[in-house]
Amino acid sequence: MFKAIILSFGLIFLMNCKAQKETKTSTKMNIDQTGSTKATNKDGEIIYFNEGENKFLKEYQMNVTFKGISEDSRCPKDVTCIWEGVAVAQIEIMGTTTRPMTLNLASLDNKVKNYNKSTEFNGYTISLVDVQPYPEASEGTKALNGKYKIGITIKKSGEESTKK
Repeated sequence: MFKAIILSFGLIFLMNCKAQKETKTSTKMNIDQTGSTKATNKDGEIIYFNEGENKFLKEYQMNVTFKGISEDSRCPKDVTCIWEGVAVAQIEIMGTTTRPMTLNLASLDNKVKNYNKSTEFNGYTISLVDVQPYPEASEGTKALNGKYKIGITIKKSGEESTKK
């Protein structure tokens, strides 16, 4: 009887250890256009930053800081515009063996105006895929200062995107 009790406690202890290991896996929280949150593992593509936020991305061995939005000329909601406009995010990136570099990533590609959604850094392609919140006609973009959130993707250079 005593051996059965000890064996039961041992099995419970081992199952508890396995459950703790499973909850320690790396997750990122992703927020979609509707504002709902979903978690993905480290293989998830979009990494979100609040304005001024700094993260060390261990899987890429780089430190990324979202400095702010230097330009936001996107057409406000409920307004008809001739041009959709652009948002330009300033992102400071530093690899473990490189100096910091400030990248200006735009919400759209326009080579004539020197807007680029993606750039190369240290063997990776870094792309801007989301800029939130979207400006409203009543408030304009000045009201958004300090409230911006961006989503970027980081892929090995030369990898094709699976999303369209």
